[in-house]
Amino acid sequence: QVQLVESGGGLVQAGGSLRLSCAASGTDFSINTMAWYRQAPGKQRELVAQILTGGITDYADSVKGRFTISRDNAKNTVYMQMNSLKPEDTAVYYCNFAIRNYPFRTYRNYWGQGTQVTVSS
Repeated sequence: QVQLVESGGGLVQAGGSLRLSCAASGTDFSINTMAWYRQAPGKQRELVAQILTGGITDYADSVKGRFTISRDNAKNTVYMQMNSLKPEDTAVYYCNFAIRNYPFRTYRNYWGQGTQVTVSS
């Protein structure tokens, strides 16, 4: 069974930076897309950024130019560097991986446990 473990959240002042990490552990699996979502109180979960196996990235308009997603395939890990943080970035951040468990052919979504990011004004 594959598990995702997140780290790196916390409290930061507006304008500050944080780096989130999410690592997958287990055996006999491969990862396709890695992504970060967030959910603020009273709001729906939204896609923040995603990165494909070839390194192609995509960002929500609200974070373009401030957040950078990257991946280390050897470590089954995704990172997100968050700079110039704003109070509206406050949310629980979740990683999401599309994972194929061998010998099955289909991919399924796995979620991390969530990490709180709080940006004070």
